[in-house]
Amino acid sequence: MALHLIKLCVGADSLDDLREWVSERAMSAIAAGLEPHTTHTTRMVPKRMEELLDGGSLYWVIKGQVQARQKLLGIETFTDVDGIQRCRLILDPSVVETAGQPRRAFQGWRYLPQEDVPRDLDSLGGVAELPADLRRELSELGLL
Repeated sequence: MALHLIKLCVGADSLDDLREWVSERAMSAIAAGLEPHTTHTTRMVPKRMEELLDGGSLYWVIKGQVQARQKLLGIETFTDVDGIQRCRLILDPSVVETAGQPRRAFQGWRYLPQEDVPRDLDSLGGVAELPADLRRELSELGLL
């Protein structure tokens, strides 16, 4: 069973902000002759890498709600210019919208077991067609 990560999407005010950031990063990579993967750098290195890379995703919390995910393609460790060990999460450039799931603020990332992940929005049928504000309210009420 896949294991996932969850992280606050700092600096993004909406799902569109995240998609724009991912698109810009992918275009920059293509222009440099690289694969269009996006990366996210974090200080802590996951110890359960095999489980994460067995179909795991990084779930993004935006404005107090899990709203999207990106498939984890790889995890690289490196030492930065200050000699600090860091981790680079290599992510698929596709941002998959999920059903909203309320989350309190936290620092860093957390493991997210498969049984706790929100469903992809497109798997919920007509719910995807509802306005985002209405979906958020329904999610906060526990109705989605």
